[in-house]
Amino acid sequence: MTTTTIYSHPLLKSSLVTPSPYVSNLPPSPARPHPSSSSSILCFSAPTPSSGMDTTVGQGLYPLHRCKTLHLVRHAQGIHNVEGEKNHDAYLSYDLLDAHLTPLGWKQVDNLRKHVQASGISKRIDLVIASPLLRTMQTAVGVFGGEAYTDGIEVPPLMVANAGKSDHSAISSLNCPPFMAVEFCREHLGVHPCDKRRSISEYRPLFPAIDFSLIESDDDILWTPDVREKNEDVAARGQKFLNWLWTRKEKEIAVVTHSGFLCHTLSAFGNDCHPLVKSEICKYFANCELRSVVIVDRSLIGSDSSSTNYPVKIPDGFDLPSDFANEKHPEKIANN
Repeated sequence: MTTTTIYSHPLLKSSLVTPSPYVSNLPPSPARPHPSSSSSILCFSAPTPSSGMDTTVGQGLYPLHRCKTLHLVRHAQGIHNVEGEKNHDAYLSYDLLDAHLTPLGWKQVDNLRKHVQASGISKRIDLVIASPLLRTMQTAVGVFGGEAYTDGIEVPPLMVANAGKSDHSAISSLNCPPFMAVEFCREHLGVHPCDKRRSISEYRPLFPAIDFSLIESDDDILWTPDVREKNEDVAARGQKFLNWLWTRKEKEIAVVTHSGFLCHTLSAFGNDCHPLVKSEICKYFANCELRSVVIVDRSLIGSDSSSTNYPVKIPDGFDLPSDFANEKHPEKIANN
């Protein structure tokens, strides 16, 4: 059985962590998996110290190469957020089809961009994954993309000017990680038109440097007008997405996605952590909030070996701890 552990950042630290102030080759078609196919997810607890210290959870220790850092981001404010706050029935309106960011949403993007640059996160990220909807792709390229696009440079931009009613300048793909659109991290599927995507052929001219190759169907065949995806199916889809991440070589990945997807995916984690740690992992994401976590592979999902371990290269000879040496060569003790 596959087991994945998730911890709040910093790396493998199981004690309480102050959240960021910015409370800011995958199967192409994510057919809804049955909940029973999802993995068992636990937080590791070390044994209680023999001193009798009362600890409900302990520290976890894992090989570095069996860990990945994820920077989870909910998209910035979209027009559906504004209208849905006024009247929840607005989520049923086709006027909000594939909702784009509001002017406030773009300001949130600019603020988060400043944070990831100042904190050094932007320089460490190996890959940016985005749900293939306007608001998530706009957020992803705005936060993690290159500087304003410069005419005359022969590379495709991440986003062309005014893409998706943005009134925003083009965004360069220079000096930034690769971007990929992945269906598995989409929002709840069905019923709400704001969660229905456009065709990939419509997106490609707007986001030329985003890789859409993992999306099998040009049209959105996953969204249905009369059936809303169940919460447990979203959670199972999220677990499948996390398991897929282990097949990739990148170690530090940004994922720009949706509140429902994050909520139901993360709710399975931290069940034997301290309640405050569980709350920190699973609490609701605000628009354009970034939360960094570490996921741990305890079941050999990933196959990479460590690039930092050094197995020692010295001339042959005895190199045993004293206790083991005594057991292997008792005659030496007798002669002494």
